[in-house]
Amino acid sequence: MNKFFRNIIENKWWQEVLILVFSFILFTLNDWILIKSWRGIWSGCAYFLILFAHAQINRFFLLPLLLKKHKPLLYILLSAMLLLAFSVILFEVSSLWIYKNCFLYKSSEQKSYVFQMATLAATLICILSVIIILKFYRERKDLDSEKLLYNQAQLNSLREQLNPHFLFNTFNTLYGISLQYPERTPELIMHVSQLMRYQLESNQRQCVALEDEINFISSYIELERERVGYRCDIKFSSSIDNDNAYKIPPMLLICFVENAFKHGTCTIEKCFVDVNLTVHEGKLELVVKNSLPEKKNDVVSTKIGIKNTTERLRLLYGSDYSLDIKETDIYTVNLQLQLKRL
Repeated sequence: MNKFFRNIIENKWWQEVLILVFSFILFTLNDWILIKSWRGIWSGCAYFLILFAHAQINRFFLLPLLLKKHKPLLYILLSAMLLLAFSVILFEVSSLWIYKNCFLYKSSEQKSYVFQMATLAATLICILSVIIILKFYRERKDLDSEKLLYNQAQLNSLREQLNPHFLFNTFNTLYGISLQYPERTPELIMHVSQLMRYQLESNQRQCVALEDEINFISSYIELERERVGYRCDIKFSSSIDNDNAYKIPPMLLICFVENAFKHGTCTIEKCFVDVNLTVHEGKLELVVKNSLPEKKNDVVSTKIGIKNTTERLRLLYGSDYSLDIKETDIYTVNLQLQLKRL
């Protein structure tokens, strides 16, 4: 039912019909009880059509002066002249024909130029108000649709950049492991292929189950553990208050985890990476901490991961998220956002 009414409101032809019916009922309802013949009905309809014609002439010929050409004084002057002209026409038509046939007037005050002018002005205000409201609704909807398409295009562009970024980092990790443990390379290639499969499958979806994303992060951390676990204290914990209840855009969190391993383990010194993910009442909090070694080895980096992920967060959540990144003696990322339900 809501979809039916929404389609009517969004259709321009149906809008014109609604405006006509609304204004007709509004300005004739109280007078129908005074009409006593079919001739009176046609006279009453003629009275309304004069009111409606005045409003439509103002709408199509004068209102653009105000809305498009931004000439308010000219619009007011021409509207006043049109109002005066129609007041004379309506007074003459009402006195000579309409009132004699359908008894629409109840007092002598109604048989005056002032009354006809006030009726025309009231009709104009009511009709134009509805028209402007519907016009604003259509334009706002079109603007929202355009903005949504633009944001989606931006997101697709960012995802196209982030996916090669993840692929680059993953193969860089695989290369480092193969140098130290060549006998494990076939097994690790299979492990990486599973990560790539998830990446490709999720790339076609707007959202994935939160548990799938967490499993993906866990698999990536296990891959890194194979590479640097002998010299790095790696911790990963996750806690969700309601299983299989939430969804999240795919590949949204992995960048912060990648960044921690890339920059926190680029040394021969003892180091650590701590990843903690919790969800309580739909609010996700990701805290990633990593050590900052005094002597850093050269790190190959595309330098787009954090920047693009931050931009994705802005496009997806607007101001409904919090991202706090601090660099002291350790590097800390704290991300909070409200998840949507499956």
